[in-house]
Amino acid sequence: MSWASLEDIYLPTSLASYLDKKVVLQLRDNRKLIGVLRSFDQFANVVMEGAYERNIVGDLYCDMQLGLYVVRGENVVLTGELDLEREELPQHMTRVSKAEITRAQKAEREVVHLQRSIRKRLEFLDFD
Repeated sequence: MSWASLEDIYLPTSLASYLDKKVVLQLRDNRKLIGVLRSFDQFANVVMEGAYERNIVGDLYCDMQLGLYVVRGENVVLTGELDLEREELPQHMTRVSKAEITRAQKAEREVVHLQRSIRKRLEFLDFD
């Protein structure tokens, strides 16, 4: 039986390279979680410390604190390390309260719903 070498274990694509670093996770439901990756297992389940969910609508954003957070690996679509020396967001972004971002998300959902219903009604015209 052969054992994996260190080169095999610490590939750049491995979550091990992100341990104790600030990362962003994009989940299947399109949520974005930011925090320090503290642990992971063979199923890519991860434990994040100081985690928060970042909600962005247009030029508005809100960070909702989560604390110590466990994410099931099958829900993770993308993992990336954040550069601590750069600004996380462009300067034109405005931080708002949870209530304001919730209203903006609701308005955005209503617009998308309206667009879909208009497309369905005009589908018979075959504008493709």
